[in-house]
Amino acid sequence: MQNPPSQSIEQGLSTRTASERLLRMGANELPVTRPRSNLRLLTDVVAEPMFLLLVGCGAIYLLLGDPDEALMLLGFVVIVIAMTFFQQRRTERSLHALRDLSAPRALVLRDGQQVRIAGRELVVGDVVLLAEGDRVPADIDLLSSSNLMLDESLLTGESVPVSKQTGADAAQSRIYSGTLVTQGSARGVVSATGSASALGKIGASLAALGGELTPIQRETAAVVKAVATGGALLAAALALVYWYLNGAWLQGVLAGLTLAMAILPEELPVILTLFLGLGAWRLGRSQILARSIPAIELLGATSVLCVDKTGTLTANRMQVQGLCNEQTSFVDASTAPATLPATLPDELHGLLEYAVLASHRQAFDPMEQAITTAGTHWLANTEHLHRDWQLIDDYPLSRELLAMSRVWQSPDGSAYVVAAKGAPEAIIDLCHLDAERSVRISEQVAAMAQQGLRVIAVASARFSEPVLPDHQHVFAFEFLGLVGLQDPIRPEVPQAVAQCHAAGMQVVMITGDHPATASAIARQAGIHGGVLTGSELAALDDATLATRLPDYRVFCRIAPEQKLQLVQAFRARGEIVAMTGDGVNDAPALKAAHIGVAMGARGTDVAREAAALVLLKDDFSSLLLAVQHGRRLFANLRKAIVFIVAVHVPIVGLSILPVLLGWPMLLMPVHILFLQLVIDPACSLVFEAEAIEAGAMYSPPRPTSQRLFEPAILQRGLLQGGMLLLILLGWHALLRWSGTSTEVARSATFVALVLANLGLIFCNLSWRLPAWQRSHQANRPFYWISAATLLLLAVVTGIDAVRSLFAFALPSGIQLAASMAVALLCMGWFELVKRRQK
Repeated sequence: MQNPPSQSIEQGLSTRTASERLLRMGANELPVTRPRSNLRLLTDVVAEPMFLLLVGCGAIYLLLGDPDEALMLLGFVVIVIAMTFFQQRRTERSLHALRDLSAPRALVLRDGQQVRIAGRELVVGDVVLLAEGDRVPADIDLLSSSNLMLDESLLTGESVPVSKQTGADAAQSRIYSGTLVTQGSARGVVSATGSASALGKIGASLAALGGELTPIQRETAAVVKAVATGGALLAAALALVYWYLNGAWLQGVLAGLTLAMAILPEELPVILTLFLGLGAWRLGRSQILARSIPAIELLGATSVLCVDKTGTLTANRMQVQGLCNEQTSFVDASTAPATLPATLPDELHGLLEYAVLASHRQAFDPMEQAITTAGTHWLANTEHLHRDWQLIDDYPLSRELLAMSRVWQSPDGSAYVVAAKGAPEAIIDLCHLDAERSVRISEQVAAMAQQGLRVIAVASARFSEPVLPDHQHVFAFEFLGLVGLQDPIRPEVPQAVAQCHAAGMQVVMITGDHPATASAIARQAGIHGGVLTGSELAALDDATLATRLPDYRVFCRIAPEQKLQLVQAFRARGEIVAMTGDGVNDAPALKAAHIGVAMGARGTDVAREAAALVLLKDDFSSLLLAVQHGRRLFANLRKAIVFIVAVHVPIVGLSILPVLLGWPMLLMPVHILFLQLVIDPACSLVFEAEAIEAGAMYSPPRPTSQRLFEPAILQRGLLQGGMLLLILLGWHALLRWSGTSTEVARSATFVALVLANLGLIFCNLSWRLPAWQRSHQANRPFYWISAATLLLLAVVTGIDAVRSLFAFALPSGIQLAASMAVALLCMGWFELVKRRQK
């Protein structure tokens, strides 16, 4: 962009010109995405196969004259609509959060006057004035600056502020929308606004990334479609056969509808909805917000965890981790901040004293804040803190000399005291050190840098002349030592990373920071592997990257678009990718990952809105808890599927076979409704509440090929249910052979079926332990449902009025005991199947 004429630079744009450009170019904000209408959202929900199955089951129950069951299913329909409506509305907020961040208020020159306007009213060519604490409202080319430092971590991921200077190359003389001025002041001309700014380009990439169905959603939709189609065909076939054999078409239709009711597992969509909903609720109790509920099931399959350094592995704040002079060293970059010694060696008090004097008292710069905090901690109650000294002048950083000095005077009015800090080579130059001493200090700097520390040097001088010089070189500086600063690693991170490795997950770090800093943080976190820089990544084509990707665990000097490239590369390898981050620059990668995880307390709105999970406590170990929830949820879903398959086999068989064998009806609609009172709560509450299996977090993630409805799961359910049907048919046949009345035989067989169903639940709660070895593991919903079921069973068999509604007669004590023995026999078979299919 061409700079505006000098008159515009001095006077700013005229109000008229600014209005014309605003009208022509648009506001300085991201385009507002139009939300979907309520009608469109309702149409999308109705098109879902699970929704259609729920509605279809409800219609079948209405046709069968069972309004209670129909109302229950329609109630779940309302829940599905409400949850989908809420989730879709939230997922459209990402660009809105980005738009709010990109438009702060701005101080500009208009018609030669300084006026403060809304950031959205900025236009290209506006002259903007910036000071410490301001957020940059647009992309700006600098016209002039003084000691300007900016926090660009939202865009680059680097926690250390960067220096910006007028007249340098484009990277040095341009500042970007959304960044924060931590030090100095500046004047510049707007070069890009809205979607053309750096934030706007990130917003565009974020908008282009759409959500996708999870494997369980796709698989369940396919199974639902197959079961619905197969059930309809079988029901139609049974109706035709019955009509052909008996000549009664209406009874044939009723028989077909009865079979359809028995075959269609209406619990399937219900338990999926409730499992995910209750899973989100459990995560919320652990301070983990699940913004995308379906993504919860993918947590257990996570195989690669991509973590951002700043704010995720580290605390996103600078910390003094070392001080040293040429005689005394006090450096420990591997120690957590809370465990550093409470006292500082006396020989280093002067070094820290002048580091504090060389910093601003009201600091915006994170390094100066860290130095001030260290001084307050280690120099408290000493003579080295000078809150009553008066600041006389300061010498800011310049392109020629990367050091700054501040001149102080004590209350007694003695000679000026000068404190300087800056790049070690600049301070060495100011102190005019000889070659031997300079080499020795440089070696100390290199050793500290290898530990991931950002190193600055400190010097002091006294000046007796009344007029201060124009340049810092005039002062007779004495070299005091080095200060090492670091964005400290979070205390919980090393253990959490080790647990990730134990759980079979790869942990890779993606950061915009320097290779030495990134490598040091990776070592402290326990992330070991090759290092790849952004420039090296840019030189690789997709095929080469895919081949070499497993060799690297640390990616540094990575640009925002490269984070997205890496996530997509891992996905292309078939990995299930979770990505953590907290900055604007992380948002596209968070949304592109299977599971985006944002750090909630320090994270930006953009990151939170783009992520599937938000860790509200900013506790990295919470991520392991989320993975544990994901693994537990998937395992318990599989157990529930086995139970659904197993329990429907005897229901279908006992509804149809007695009729085909010429026996009186064994199961009637009222009996099936009673069984549903056991089945539905068991699926939605009992299995969901089951704790994670022992050792589950020391196993590798489930393979991407593993499915919820895989043949082994169906086989387990069919084996359990098939034998249960045969045993119950045998028991009923024995009762009939012994001359027992139809009502008593029906009652005794029903008691055995209900008790066997409870045994089926109990045996399937754990697939690793026998049922009798898990009695110490509490599953309160199971015990409550079992107690309620036994109570209801006692009511329907023991109270005459209720017993007659069920077409029952009271069995003898021996028959009831035999029914219990039949249920125990079935449990033995369940355990045998479980043992063979471990």
